[in-house]
Amino acid sequence: MTVNSVTSTGSTTSASSQSKTSLGDLNQGDFLKLMMTQMKQQDPLNPTDQTEMLAQMAQFSSLAGTTEMSDTLKSIASKLDDVVSTQTATQEAVTALTERMAANEASGTSSTDTQAAA
Repeated sequence: MTVNSVTSTGSTTSASSQSKTSLGDLNQGDFLKLMMTQMKQQDPLNPTDQTEMLAQMAQFSSLAGTTEMSDTLKSIASKLDDVVSTQTATQEAVTALTERMAANEASGTSSTDTQAAA
């Protein structure tokens, strides 16, 4: 069986291939385009097994779900980092205020006396 190369001159295909730089950039739409092209180009006397096509679709859906979950977890981790840094800054401010109040009490100056003098 001889296989000839298939080239596309459509602007949609060329624009899509130019904007996608790696396999990680592909989405479900790209997978469906690839599957439809594969179905159009298959040998009518020896078609692709339906269970194989369904298995490929299931794998792609699973991969897409895993990728989405990974992105969500990265977002959650980023927000938790922000919360931890805010808590750390708050704790440092409370510690500094407590130390200042303790120093004022040790010197016999109340916080109202300090404010009145300022």
